[in-house]
Formats: sequence, structure tokens, C-alpha cells
Amino acid sequence: MAKSLRNLVVVLGDQLNLDASALADFDPAQDAIWMAEVMEESTHVTSSKQRSTLFLSAMRHFAETLKSQKWPLHYTRLDDAHNAGTLADELDKAIQTLHPQQLVMTAPGEWRVLQSLRGMAKKHHLPLEVRDDTHFFSTVREFAEHAKGRKQLRQEFFYRELRQKTGILMDGKKPIGDQWNFDEDNRGSFGKAGPGILPPPTRFEPDAITLDVMQLVNDKMAKHPGNLHSFGWPVTRTQALAALDSFIQHRLPSFGLYQDAMWEGEVWLYHSHIASALNLKLLSPREVVSAAEKAYQDGHVPLPAAEGFIRQILGWREYVRGIYWTQMPEYLERNQMQAHAALPAFYWTGNTDMACLRDAITQTLNHGYAHHIQRLMVTGLYALLLGVDPKEVHAWYLGVYVDAVEWVELPNTLGMSQFADGGVMASKPYVASGKYIDRMSNHCKGCRFNPALATGETACPFTTLYWDYLNRHVDVLAKNPRMLMQLKNLNRLSPEAREEIASQANIIKNSA
Repeated sequence: MAKSLRNLVVVLGDQLNLDASALADFDPAQDAIWMAEVMEESTHVTSSKQRSTLFLSAMRHFAETLKSQKWPLHYTRLDDAHNAGTLADELDKAIQTLHPQQLVMTAPGEWRVLQSLRGMAKKHHLPLEVRDDTHFFSTVREFAEHAKGRKQLRQEFFYRELRQKTGILMDGKKPIGDQWNFDEDNRGSFGKAGPGILPPPTRFEPDAITLDVMQLVNDKMAKHPGNLHSFGWPVTRTQALAALDSFIQHRLPSFGLYQDAMWEGEVWLYHSHIASALNLKLLSPREVVSAAEKAYQDGHVPLPAAEGFIRQILGWREYVRGIYWTQMPEYLERNQMQAHAALPAFYWTGNTDMACLRDAITQTLNHGYAHHIQRLMVTGLYALLLGVDPKEVHAWYLGVYVDAVEWVELPNTLGMSQFADGGVMASKPYVASGKYIDRMSNHCKGCRFNPALATGETACPFTTLYWDYLNRHVDVLAKNPRMLMQLKNLNRLSPEAREEIASQANIIKNSA
């Protein structure tokens, strides 16, 4: 008689940590681990070659770690002959073969996946234990309690609560430096001289496992966007720790001042490049925050840089997760500004005369990466001003970036970038003309468009669409106190100027 299997532990592609809650009481004598590579996870949105390669390689490396622990592992590869193609169908086969008494998993990072696996457990009348994800500083229930009764949710208030709860960058009950947020100190541009000599990014030479995956992706996803010429993302915990150390030592000291700056052809600048490792759980947010805080305490990093970085991990990352799980599934359907235009084709190629968009999209396709200002104030801003359907914008962001997991990507895209949630994530639409990009980069210098002009042959599409956006949505925006200054500037335009802008905007929209 076959030995009964107590727990079949489901491990997903973004849960690659040995201290995961699902593994907390793992007993190799009576439990087994299940993992599966399936095409569905690269096709439900069109996943870039960089993103798919990162997930698959990291999964295979983690599987080797589990094998070294001598833990029973049932692993399906993408190229297995009888791969069913979806997580649910592969789990169905595993249940029928292994006959577990129970399924156990750490809470996934996507509503779709949770519903799919719950459905399969229900089909087989199996208990499914979904455990809190202890990777995070807070639980979804804690966020829900924070949100209860509030008319407006703001990241800043939840961030302060977590600072007080954890003691991070605190002096007793007061924040170190006597202020919670140093955002005003973190908006520097490089100026005409440019960024100078930059620290090199931490990149990792693909090993045999990664090379096999790269070949597989190129074969099975030949038509997917991007390329693998430069693939060098961390795919193991050892590599992720090395990437973290490199950032703390070489880039964090200047990260704060220049975190919003852009420069033509410079992909990496002073950013961390560890979001993908964090979101795959190769790194813990606690060790990342602790490393940044220690660098400040040791005098290696100024307080505005340390706080600005820690706020991204302890503030935004925790906040958007709370937003996602308390607002789904209805959140995905929100479209406050009634935007229905199609995503321009050049988002998949980078073929555009707009220098800032060309640079951001090209590096995205080449590396699966762009930093947060490129996402918010270049690719995201253009889609917002153009009136692209937020679902299309969401699908693009989720598919092209190596760090994209839906719990973090969706609120940042649909809420922060596109203002489609009507102000749940952000207190106002993040809209600006081409002048903002000119101030924060050198893109405009080599571009055929003039950011100061809204009409005419050399008018910057960002500037044209900015004024058109304000004009189209004036009734909605007038209810937002934070938009009054921008609307005051709109009111200075003559009816003739507004009509000319609207006409030029229509030409841009029709040619997108």
C-alpha cells in the first residue's frame, strides 16, 4: 500500500524562499513540494523574453536548492512532453497521481492564480490551507484595519505606522531627522554636465541552467517582445545578496538625490535593480531595509537617500499590496477617466520620434527594466495623456518588466500611473507637459520636438496632450484641490488656443 501523503505544498514562481510560510512545518517524511512551469504564465499577458527567462531560471535554481535539502519535489518543466499548459491543469494531474490529504500554499501574488488553485482544490474536495505571506512587514488584515473608516487612503500614513511598529529610522517615538519624509530632497537632476562616471550595474553571467532556459524561451516564445542579449539578472539567492551589497556600497549614497533623474542611454544610474529579486523572494525586505538603515548609521549614506529608498520598500511596497488585496477583483475593472484608446504599437518596438519614449521603451525591451520615473512620467504619462485603456497599459507593464507581479504592478499602473481608480492610490493624476521631462533629463536636447510648444510641427506630443487632457477632463479635475493650479494655467489659454490644441491632439491620437 502506497504511503499516504499528508501535505502537497504548492510553491509558485514568485515564492522562492526557504523560509516561506508554506514550508514552515515541512516534513519530508510525509510531505512533498509541487512546482510547475506552464505556458499560461507567459501568455495570459504577453510576457517578455527577459521576464519569462528570469522566472523560469530562478525556479529551476530554487528546485536545485530544494533537491539539495533532500526534500521530495514534483517539478514540471515547460518543455515536458505532457505539460498541460496551466497551473490548474498541472495541479489536477498531481493530485490524481499523489493523492494528498491537503494542499498547502503561501498566499499568491495574483488574484487570478488564487482563484484558479482554489477551484482545483474544490474540484477534488481537498482542503486548501492558504497561509499568510510572512515575507512582508505587514499582513493584508493589518492594512484592512488601517483602511477601515478612512475617507481617503494615503501611503504616507501607513508608512508612518510601519515605521513606528518596526522602529526603523526611529528615535523613540520620533523619526530620525525630525521628519518622516525627505522626498523634497530627492528630486535632483543631473544638469547639463550629466551624471558623470556611474558605478557599473551588477550583472551575472548566465550559467548552464540559465542558458538552457534562454534557448527554451527563444524557441517557444520567439514572437514575444524583447531579446536576451544582455540577460544578467540574479537568479539565485547568492546572486541576489551580491546585487544588494553592490547597491548599498556603490549606488545608494547618490540614490536619493538622483532617483527621479533620467539621462539618454543610461539604463541603470543609481537605482537598486533588486526589485525582481525581492518580488521572487530571493531577498527579504527586512534584510534589504536593514542593510540600508545600517549604511546610514555607519555614515556611509545620507539620511535622505536611506529614507527615500526605505520608503519604497517599507512604504510603497507594503501599501500597494494592501490596496491590491483589499480592492480586488473589482479594482481591475476601474476606469475613472473613461479611457478607451488602444496602446500605441511603438510600445512593442520603441520606434517613435519622441526621444524619451524611444529610450525608455528600447531599454525596457532590451533589459526588461526601466526605473520608476521612466515608468510613471514617460511611458505611463504618455498613455494617460493619450487616453489608453488602463487594462491595456496594465497588461503591457505586467508583461514587459522582470519585476512585475500583479500585486505590485497593478496598483502602481492602474492607480498611481493612470489614475483609473479615481484617487485610491494617488491624490491626483500625475500629469505634466514635456517641460517636466526636459527638466529631469537631456532627452529633449536631441529630440525633434520642442517641449515648450503645444501646437505646430515641432510641438511636443506630451505638451499638446497635457493641455488636451486638462481640457477634456476639466469637470472631473476641478473637484480635486491639488489640480487647481494646473487648471488655473489652463484657463489662461484663449478659446482659439484650446481649439488648436484639441485639433493637434486629435491628429496625435489618430496616428497612434
